[in-house]
Amino acid sequence: MVKGRTVLERFPAGGPRGSWPAEEFAHARRQEGTPAEVVMDLATDTFLVILRGAEGVDRTAERARLSRAPARGRGR
Repeated sequence: MVKGRTVLERFPAGGPRGSWPAEEFAHARRQEGTPAEVVMDLATDTFLVILRGAEGVDRTAERARLSRAPARGRGR
């Protein structure tokens, strides 16, 4: 990870849609007011959606953990 960048999400570069999923994700974040941008990580062959100038955190693991958490208050 590069200092001064926060990774919001990772997308495989070998997908059939290329960088489109990463670009769509970054566009949605920009619509929310987050200055997200897409960069290519050549070492891992991955498109990264990042925030420049942030504290340098990889938030992809945190997002994955939250998406697997059970929803509260439903079905009771």
